[in-house]
Amino acid sequence: MSNEETNTSTGKGTALSENMLFGMGNPLLDISAVVDKDFLDKFAEIVKRKKVEYHAGGSTQNSVKIAQWMIQEPHKVATFFGCIGKDHFGEILKKKAEEAHVDAHYYEQNEEPTGTCAACITGDNRSLVANLAAANCYKKEKHLDLDSNWELVEKAKVYYIAGFFLTVSPESILKVAKHASENNKIFCMNLSAPFISQFFREPLMKVMPYVDILFGNETEAATFAKELGFETDDIAEIAHKTQNLPKENEKRQRVVVFTQGKDDTVATVGDKVIMFPVLDIDQNDIVDTNGAGDSFVGGFLSALVQEQVLEECIRAGHYAAHVIIRRVGCTFPEKPDFR
Repeated sequence: MSNEETNTSTGKGTALSENMLFGMGNPLLDISAVVDKDFLDKFAEIVKRKKVEYHAGGSTQNSVKIAQWMIQEPHKVATFFGCIGKDHFGEILKKKAEEAHVDAHYYEQNEEPTGTCAACITGDNRSLVANLAAANCYKKEKHLDLDSNWELVEKAKVYYIAGFFLTVSPESILKVAKHASENNKIFCMNLSAPFISQFFREPLMKVMPYVDILFGNETEAATFAKELGFETDDIAEIAHKTQNLPKENEKRQRVVVFTQGKDDTVATVGDKVIMFPVLDIDQNDIVDTNGAGDSFVGGFLSALVQEQVLEECIRAGHYAAHVIIRRVGCTFPEKPDFR
């Protein structure tokens, strides 16, 4: 979204086709079960003993899955790359991605099992145990570089990768980011967690010149600012300074979007920083805020890939987050009610 596009886009959107939205990240099979407190000590029994629910998870996969849900049709607008194991959980993950109408092309290997994120629900509390396992094994030369896979990258107009993937394959991120920049397509990234800015600052800053839209929450923004020596904890000022970091593709001005939970979302619009209020919600209706950030991005991407204006992208993001926080895990009803 350049300045001109932000101001003059008709907002009518564009026709959607398969593989227009590309995501790459750490695929995890989300496993959730309602358990009693004693059970948390005997975690391995979860799959054997309890009625469990499976969902395609992991930050980036959650976001593209929600974007696809918001879009509904055509199916497979969203593509997803990541690494899984050749195992039972890998088969379930493939099935779940297919059910979500996401065009998932996983790199499958034997060394590590499919990554999982287990959620044990006791009353209002959730204990999350993530095991990246296979997700850590993604290999650029064995998957991204293959002609058949790279063709899917080339088909896309919008790219999204969560910062978590910097811990796995920064070279894969750079290859996709450079392709987007050189072809004037939109590359989006997420700060994802404070530890990314702290411990993976070098690979993060190598990708930053190619980032057209940067997402994060207030905690991640504050840590990023501290690591870069911005000397401010004002979120609007951090957004402005982040926008002005060096950028390769000068045809697009960088857009920075920082969510703040129930407080206003902060976004750069042209040279200004604007606050966008989130949807009101009764605190008693909030079931689980874990998927809020991923779902905001998913909603945003669903509008972005249709070339909607920034305000509309944020409205879609707020809607998606509003739906997901009222449910357990990153799940959603059959159809969105978004107008």
